[in-house]
Amino acid sequence: MNLLGVGCNYHKTAVALRERLAFDGDKLPRALDAICSRHDCEAVILSTCNRVELYLAGEQRLEENDVVAFLSEFHGVPAADIAAQLYAHRDGDAVKHLFRVAASLDSMLIGEGQIAGQVKKAYESAQEHDSAGPLMHALFQHARVVARRVRTETGIATGHVSVSSAAVDYVKQVFEDFGDKTILVIGAGKMGGLTLKHLRELKPRRILVTNRSPEKAAAVAQGCGGEAVPWQKLDEALAKADIVLSTTGAPEPIVTRQGYEKIATKRAGRPVVILDIAVPRDFDSDIGELDQTFLFNIDDLKRIREATLADRMKHVKPAEAIVEEETKKFVKKWASGRNGVVIARLQQFGEARCQEIVDEVLARFNGKLSESERAYLKQRFRLLANRILHGPISALHEEPHGEKGHTLLEALRKLFRLED
Repeated sequence: MNLLGVGCNYHKTAVALRERLAFDGDKLPRALDAICSRHDCEAVILSTCNRVELYLAGEQRLEENDVVAFLSEFHGVPAADIAAQLYAHRDGDAVKHLFRVAASLDSMLIGEGQIAGQVKKAYESAQEHDSAGPLMHALFQHARVVARRVRTETGIATGHVSVSSAAVDYVKQVFEDFGDKTILVIGAGKMGGLTLKHLRELKPRRILVTNRSPEKAAAVAQGCGGEAVPWQKLDEALAKADIVLSTTGAPEPIVTRQGYEKIATKRAGRPVVILDIAVPRDFDSDIGELDQTFLFNIDDLKRIREATLADRMKHVKPAEAIVEEETKKFVKKWASGRNGVVIARLQQFGEARCQEIVDEVLARFNGKLSESERAYLKQRFRLLANRILHGPISALHEEPHGEKGHTLLEALRKLFRLED
């Protein structure tokens, strides 16, 4: 297989160094081109805020020191600063590591869904820049299968793990339909904005916004498609609201129990959910004792979040079992499966034909090219072969294994005159 995975992540590498090693902007395509040219290899680079990982494969065995040297030169960071921070996985271990990453088992928040999309994007970038060859195509396509299995066959992704999304989860336990509901937003804090974003996805009938500053109320209302309400009419708005989101910076409660009891008499027994995420709290804690009044403060929501995380941890073991199973399946398929043999032969076929053309071109120029120009020419032809063979190889991976045998497999053998 000759696969090497090298990287660093949030486990032991400080964010300052991860930022220096990140492949953001135009660095990613330049890095893919540079490392493929330098080592005549396939490459996929995964670069996120929590990790930087390079997956490399080629005929020649690559070492961790090769990657350290590349990173040092490319980013201008001393090799000594990088080497101690990197981990390296080879062949089956590298496969397993990628599958764990894609399945969010190596994430800061176990079960988060963003990483699967980031892995997919890294592979697509490699495809776009012709740095992914047969092994990377097979590996990263299989990683998507693993991530999907873990998410659908375990409960590792159930529930939300942010305070704002936990708040919305609770609201959905109280109300089933939101088309007739009114949301009241009090204040304009950052956390309130994130929570409001989630609440808007419920598609409520209307959103009311109030703030001591009329200008801020108008700005928030405009941003969420709501209606600004004067601060003096807070009690009236509370009587109309089904869901209250409060996030002011007041030094003491803005709504007392005595005050809210008067408001409650105007509600005709309708339930209300009050999400008091202000610190200090905006609502007197005793208000939650009133009938049909569900009051949650920031500590309550954090406890819901922690309970969700604890529940997710129960699903880690079955998720790890899926990763182990799929790792063995992939390694076996690549090493001894008929597809792996034909893919390897196709790769050899492409490389042999490329070398023939390169030799002819170099002979034509008769020593007029520099070493760097010769290396560049060779790499361009190799990438051309990868692009031509990508279609047949992808189709081979997608073909179901039926009782009648691998018809596409046999067709590729005949089309490319591949020896058994």
